[in-house]
Amino acid sequence: MSRIVTARPLTRDAFAEFGDVLDTDWDNHFPINNGKCERYHGLARAQAEGPNASVQLSIFRGQPYEFPLKLTMVERHPFGSQAFMPLSPAPFLVVVCHDGPEGPAEPQAFVTRPGQGVNYPRNLWHGILTPIGESQDFLVVDRGGDGTNLDEHFFDEPWEIRLAE
Repeated sequence: MSRIVTARPLTRDAFAEFGDVLDTDWDNHFPINNGKCERYHGLARAQAEGPNASVQLSIFRGQPYEFPLKLTMVERHPFGSQAFMPLSPAPFLVVVCHDGPEGPAEPQAFVTRPGQGVNYPRNLWHGILTPIGESQDFLVVDRGGDGTNLDEHFFDEPWEIRLAE
């Protein structure tokens, strides 16, 4: 039995059940700074719960993966959301799973357009940071604080993630 998932384009509607798309294709925007800046307001809400919780900003530098990708593991963060906004226009792969009866359900895969990022709500199973084709830096907003904020699930049988032709 082949376990193949083909990545599809990341859109706000297609991704809504998994989290937030971070981009400027957003109705809630307005000029600030004497009209010299456009603010795209309220794209997502950062979540931080648990002991000594805080919201942190970091930069992650991710290395590219080869495709088709063998997906052996997904992770989730029980105490906080995690947002990834690329600092370059290169696409990256987004893999997410709903909860199933025995752990993560079948993965869904998306490929971002230039200028898109994502915000995963707390407790959403997701793949690790996966640049496509080249190293890439990301602005990351997530939770800091005490307690274990990482659950990992290793699949008994890996999934194969393919990019659309």
